[in-house]
Parts: sequence; structure tokens; C-alpha cells
Amino acid sequence: MHELKVACSSCSLRELCLPLGMRSADVERLDTLVANRRRVRRGGALFHVGDPFTALYAVRTGFFKTCVATEDGASQVSGFQMAGEMLGLDAISHDRHTCDAIALEDSQVCVIPYDRLEALSREFVELQQAFHKIMSREIVRDHGVMLLLGSMRAEERLATFILNLTRRLKARGFSPTALVLRMTREEIGSYLGLKLETVSRTFSKFHEEGLLAVRQREVRVLDEEGLRRLVNAPGV
Repeated sequence: MHELKVACSSCSLRELCLPLGMRSADVERLDTLVANRRRVRRGGALFHVGDPFTALYAVRTGFFKTCVATEDGASQVSGFQMAGEMLGLDAISHDRHTCDAIALEDSQVCVIPYDRLEALSREFVELQQAFHKIMSREIVRDHGVMLLLGSMRAEERLATFILNLTRRLKARGFSPTALVLRMTREEIGSYLGLKLETVSRTFSKFHEEGLLAVRQREVRVLDEEGLRRLVNAPGV
């Protein structure tokens, strides 16, 4: 697998990724930790369920989905990860991955060997604090998904999903109103606990009501406040 040299200190995603809020001198120390990037082609797996846990992966470019197996053997999407977000946290407790991580487009990740991360964390508190914030962020996201699946109607689930996606894209310098969905309608439905037909019908409903302009995978938010009123969540 092709690997490239990369430095945290010169990365444009440094404030979104592991060195959150660190001083420049401390970020430069991480250059000895994150030694390479790895390419993952569209449809390729970064890791599979059961693979040994050796490293965490920070998404540098591209888009991923994580999937878990259901009791009947089907695959369910458990999350979508974009640039500046972390993959591999699922494996820390049992030393093996509990999900598949699949690239939705040609992507690159920074490889962070976990044993070296632990050793470096003992040397300076800022890294340890940043890592704890990352884990906390993932826990909060998981709680959000539980709320989606447990208490919201289809319209509320899709509106929340779109608002969350645009917020994350805006934090990365992209347009907060125009986006190209990297995932299929079926993958969105799997994540939100909805049937494909329900997702497609709800997108059409939002289009007809003037909330979104939808053209296949191209989506433009026309009425953000309308979406927020729909889920009654001004801070989504």
C-alpha cells in the first residue's frame, strides 16, 4: 500500500484533528508520531471487523463509512467520517476492530501507531487531553445517532442528518449550503434506520417544500431555518 510522508505541523487540518488546541512546538513533536499517510481507493477497506488493532487513522482527504453486522448477518452503516475525523477508536477496548471502514471515494489517512501514541501521551498532557476530547466527541455523536433512531420521524431524521453534515463541512471550509453526497440513498437509510424508499420520498418532499434543491447526489440547502424548525433543534 502506497505511503507518503506527512507532517502534522504543516497540515491544514491540524485544528480539526488530533493536535486540537496544541502549541506549535507540541504539534511539531507529533511529526515523529504520524509518520505516513495511506491511500485507500474508493470501495476499498481501511480495516475489517476482527482485524488486529495497531493504529488510529485520521482522515486527511476523502470520505469513509463504518459498517457493523446485524444479528441476521446484514450490514448496517454506523457512521460517516470525513477529513479531520478519526477512525479506529472502536478497537481500543478489545484490541480488534468491531466494524468495517470503507472508503466512499479515493481517500488518504494519516496512520497513528497506537503504542507510540500512548508513549507520547505520557510525555505531555496536551496530547492526552486532545485524545480525550476526540473520544468524547465520538461518544456525543453516538448518542446523537441513538436519538435519531429512537425518537424521530423520518423527516426529522433526514433534516438532522443534513444539518449535521453541512455543519461539519462548514468547519472544513466548504460551502454550508451546497454539498455533494458521497453516500448513496441506501447508505443514508441504513444509517438513519429508514428504508430506501422512505429516504428518497423524504428528499423529494423537502425539494417540493423548498427546503432543499435536490439533483441526484447534489443537494443545496435553501431553507436552513426551515430544517431547524422541523427538528426543533437550533443548535444541531
